[in-house]
Amino acid sequence: MKIQQRMAFHFTYQLIFYALVIVAITLIACVIFFQNMTNNEIRRNFPVGVLQQIAQEALYKDGAIKISPEWDKLIEEKGMWLQVVRAEGEVIYAVNTTPPHALPTSYSIAQLLDIQETRTLGTYAVHTQLNFSFQEPLLYMLGYPNANLDQLVAWFDAYEQYGIVRSEAVPLLEQRLRETGSYLQVIDSASRIIQGIGDGAFVQNAFRPLDILAIQQSPANYDTNIVTHRDKLSGMTWILYSSHPAGAPLKHPVMESATRGLIWFSVLILLLALPISIWHGYRYGQPLILFAGWFERMGRGQYDQVLTAKDMRKVFRRNGTMRIRYRLYKEVIQSFYQMAHQLAQTEKERERLEKSQAEWMSGISHDLRTPLSTIQGYGYMLESLPAQWSQEEMRIMGSTIREKGDYMLELISDFSLIHQLKQGDSIMELREMDLVELIRCTVLKYVNDATMSEYQFLYVGAEGPLLIKADETWLQRLMDNLLSNAVKHNPPGVIVTVSVGRTSDKACIRVVDNGKGMDEETLHYLFNRYYRGTNTEESTNGSGLGMSIAKTIVEAHGGEIHVQSKVWKGTKIEILLPC
Repeated sequence: MKIQQRMAFHFTYQLIFYALVIVAITLIACVIFFQNMTNNEIRRNFPVGVLQQIAQEALYKDGAIKISPEWDKLIEEKGMWLQVVRAEGEVIYAVNTTPPHALPTSYSIAQLLDIQETRTLGTYAVHTQLNFSFQEPLLYMLGYPNANLDQLVAWFDAYEQYGIVRSEAVPLLEQRLRETGSYLQVIDSASRIIQGIGDGAFVQNAFRPLDILAIQQSPANYDTNIVTHRDKLSGMTWILYSSHPAGAPLKHPVMESATRGLIWFSVLILLLALPISIWHGYRYGQPLILFAGWFERMGRGQYDQVLTAKDMRKVFRRNGTMRIRYRLYKEVIQSFYQMAHQLAQTEKERERLEKSQAEWMSGISHDLRTPLSTIQGYGYMLESLPAQWSQEEMRIMGSTIREKGDYMLELISDFSLIHQLKQGDSIMELREMDLVELIRCTVLKYVNDATMSEYQFLYVGAEGPLLIKADETWLQRLMDNLLSNAVKHNPPGVIVTVSVGRTSDKACIRVVDNGKGMDEETLHYLFNRYYRGTNTEESTNGSGLGMSIAKTIVEAHGGEIHVQSKVWKGTKIEILLPC
């Protein structure tokens, strides 16, 4: 669940992040696109476009107008001037109007009409923009010096007669016009060409009335620049045509620019998506490749080599912390570790069990083969020449066969008991009994046994009863196993001390001897079935299942058994049973 939540969160925030990145790039691209479009529009309609943009961006409140300082800076750099006139004719905003650009601070109706009609103010060409965006109308006037207009006015003053060029001045003016690649047209109030001076080819290509206005509004879109001067007395208008220094019309209209911008934007997204895709493939593919190697090694049973040294360097830093690209799979890696460790332990346990089983089967085969060989040998002897044996010899043979048979029956019985106890068969009858009396009687039996005269048994216990619920027969079998083991595996003269008492809420039985003790390996495998220890010199009497049966009996009563022992320092066995 934890890794599911982390992966869901991880991919969610990545999706949001990439979406925000794409949106941000889109917004930036749109801003750049519209900014370029606006700049192109201003360039094409300069200076009319500048005036329109200023009027759109201006803020007007409480009789004061605010315009971006960048526009003021541009106006001053271009040598132009700007005035904003309110409805009463008062100038409320001015830029670059100080000398030498000495301009009025207020205008009359006649002056404004004259400026609107002639598009000039003194020696300046003037463009106007009337804005109704605010509560009162505002008139924006942008003036700039125009050398062509000054030249046209000078020619008008020098060569005009009755509104047209004097005939004697035509050759001189025509020469000057040819030198500059310009030509002059004089039209009347009906837009008829009265006079044309300059290159004949240009003179013949007369512009339509709206063409004249279009050139004045968007001079950058045309290869011809036009200035005009109107004579009020004659009604004639002089138009000077000259080549535009910017050159040709625009090659990329708005739609073409938009298409080109979208293409570049798409290319940018693809270029951005490529490294992101490579990064994603490396980030999420590298751990999967690593996992595949782990699975392959686990499939070959190399559980202790799941993470090689090279893999460790990939996953972990030198300080032991996990690298960022693998943190998403932290639980998976930890589960791999645990699984590999468990499988390695299971494999070791399986090998140990197989080894133990082999030893067990070898021991069982040996213990069964030895008495069977004796029985078989005596059987052959009795079968071949029974009359040659005396009664005493026959009795000894029969006694030996019976003892070997009893041993084999005991061995088979022990196997059966262990199997029943391990399978959980209900073979015990738990009844309330006095543990002190049971232990005391058991020890007394060994004290009174004449065959045990070389061993010393001591009993230490409470005088009062210690009641527990247990199966008396099985507890008796438990004590017999422990005491017989103490005798069987120790030399004569050993002292065996048996004590019984209460520890916290449990009954405690201790069997302590001062005999040979056990080494670490024997102690470790003491409760394994058919384990006899590492001392190969001691007797092999017994089934080798005594301690395994003892542990099974204790656990069947809900108790615990613990053994402490050191070589030549004796052995201590402690049994805890619930009261």
